[in-house]
Amino acid sequence: PILSINEVGVPVEAARELTVPVHVQSYNQEIVKEWVKRGPTPLGLLGEYAPGVNYVIRPDGRRIRVTEKNAEVVAEAVEIGYTVERQLVDGDIVLFNRQPSLHRMSMMAHEVRVMPHKTFRFNLAVCPPYNADFDGDEMNLHVLQSEEARAEARVLMRVQEHILSPRFGGPVIGGIHDHITGSFLLTRKESKFTREEVTYILSKIDIKELPPADVTKGGTEYWSGKALFSAILPKDLSMTFKSSIAPKGDIGLKELKEEDSLVVIKNGVVSSGTIDENAVGAFKGKILDKLARDYGPDAARGFIDKATKMAIGAIMIRGFTTGIDDEDIPEEAKKQIADVLRTAIEKVEGLVESYKRGELEQMPGRSLEETLEVEAMKILGRARDQAGQIAGKHLGIENSAVAMARSGARGSMLNLSQMAGSIGQQAVRGERLSRGYWNRTLPHFKKGDLGAEAKGFVKSSYKSGLHPTEYFFHAMGGREGLVDTAVRTSRSGYMQRRLINALEDLKVKEDGTVRNTADTIIQFKFGEDGVDPSRSVQGRAVDIDDILQEVLGEEPSWKERLREQEMASYGLTEKDMYVEISEEEVEVEEEEPPSEE
Repeated sequence: PILSINEVGVPVEAARELTVPVHVQSYNQEIVKEWVKRGPTPLGLLGEYAPGVNYVIRPDGRRIRVTEKNAEVVAEAVEIGYTVERQLVDGDIVLFNRQPSLHRMSMMAHEVRVMPHKTFRFNLAVCPPYNADFDGDEMNLHVLQSEEARAEARVLMRVQEHILSPRFGGPVIGGIHDHITGSFLLTRKESKFTREEVTYILSKIDIKELPPADVTKGGTEYWSGKALFSAILPKDLSMTFKSSIAPKGDIGLKELKEEDSLVVIKNGVVSSGTIDENAVGAFKGKILDKLARDYGPDAARGFIDKATKMAIGAIMIRGFTTGIDDEDIPEEAKKQIADVLRTAIEKVEGLVESYKRGELEQMPGRSLEETLEVEAMKILGRARDQAGQIAGKHLGIENSAVAMARSGARGSMLNLSQMAGSIGQQAVRGERLSRGYWNRTLPHFKKGDLGAEAKGFVKSSYKSGLHPTEYFFHAMGGREGLVDTAVRTSRSGYMQRRLINALEDLKVKEDGTVRNTADTIIQFKFGEDGVDPSRSVQGRAVDIDDILQEVLGEEPSWKERLREQEMASYGLTEKDMYVEISEEEVEVEEEEPPSEE
C-alpha cells in the first residue's frame, strides 16, 4: 500500500539485470562517464541501491562488458556516439503484464521503484484488472528501450489512464477486500475516533492539520469517520447514491436513513451514509467513477491512493477478524431451521405420493417426471433460502462475516447461509442427482426412492458437517463445477481468438464510420450510437441529471437520484442470484405446527 497505483516494486537483483540504452551526447557525456566508472554493482553513500552500467556499445556495434576491473578504462573510452546500457532507476517506465492477457488492462505501464527482497510488488487496488492475487502468481516486466516507446507508454498506458474500463464504462481499479471493510468501519453510523487514532489515520495520507473535532464528550474530543473521509474528497463534489448495505428492492427514505445507507455528499462533505463497495469498490465504486470522469485520471489516482490507505488505517485501529464462531447461531434458530427443512422434505414426499397415485398436475410442455423434478427443486430451493434467512436474522451486521458480505468486501449471504443454515439441493446439469446405481443414487436408499434425501438434498450446514451420503452428493455437485470451469476457459479462449482474427482490420475513421482495410464501410456509426463506453455514463452518452445538478446547483429529489441506474457490469454475480424471500412468507411457514418425528 506504500506504492502508488502507478508504481511497481522491482527487486534489486532484477533491476541490476535489466537495462535502458542511453545515447551519449555532448550534454550528458560527463554524467555517463561517472556512471560507467562506478561499474556494474555500485552502492550509494548509505549502502542503498545506485544504478550501474552493464555494457557499453561502440558506434561500430561492438559490445564491451563492464566489470569491476575494467570500469575505469572503459569509462575513459566513452565518446559521443557510444551507447551505454544503464540499470533501472526509480521512475523508469516499464510494462507490467499478467497472463492470460484477456483485455487491454492486462498490460499497463508502471514506474519503477527499486526495492529490497525478491518479488515484484504493486498496489492492491490494481489487482482486479490483472486478475492477480498473491498466492504465487507470476508476472512479466518489459523494459522499454526507446524514448518514443517510453513517451507513448507514459501517455497511453499509465495505470491511471485505465481506471475506467472500455467494456462497461465503470472503474476496474479500486478498493478490494480490506479497503471496503475498512471504509465501512470508518464511516458506519456514528463511528467516532479519538485524537490519537485520528492522528494515526491521517498520518497515513500526509495530512498535517487535523480537521476541527465533531463532538466533545467530557473533555475528550472525538472526530467522526465521515469527516475524516470527507477530507480526501474534492471540495465541489456533490452526489447521492445507495450504499451496498442498503436492503434490496424498492424501499422508502425512512429505511434507508435507519440503516445509514443513503450516501449524501454535498460540497465534498459526507453528511450521511456508509462508504462501502458502491462508493470505492472496483467495478462498482460510484465516487471513483465520477472522479475519474469529471476530475481526470490524476485526481482519481490520488483518491484511490488516499482512500485505500485511510481504510487500512481505520481497519488497523478497529481490528477486524473472522472465525468459525462467526457462524454460531442460537439453539432456537437451529430448531426453526430444522422445522423448515422437515416441512420441505415432507412436502416433497407428498409430491412423490401424488405422483405415484397419478394425481400430480402436469405443467404445460413437461412430462409428469419433469413436473415432479421442477416442483421438488422449487420447494427445496425455497427451504434453503428460508434456512439462510433465519440464520441471517440471528447474525446481525455486528457480525464480521455479515459485515463483509453486506458491505461487499467478500462473500455473500448465500455463503453464510450455507455455513450456518443448510447447504441445500445438489444439482448436476440443473437437475437433481439421479445417476448412480440401478434405479437409485446410492445403495443406502430403497430402489425407486424419489424423496429429497435420496436425490441429493443436503440438510446439514458446513459448520455442523455432512453425513457420508450427503458428502458424496456434495462431491458430485462440486465435480461438475470443476469440469465446467475447465471446459469453459478453453471454449472462451478459442472463441476470443477467432473473434480477434476476424475483427483485427476494423478501425474507426475520423468521420465516425467503422471500416476495414479495404475501406469498406462495416458500420455507419461506431456501435450504432457513436458512444465510447469508457466515456459514457452507465451506457448513456450524457448524464442529464448530473449536468442539471451542477448548473442549477439544486439537488434532484432523492428518489430521482436513486433511480437504479442499471450498471452494465460483470454479468450476474452470486449476490444477485441470491433470492430474497419476503418476510411475510417466512412468518407464515414458521407458524405451521412442527410435525411429530
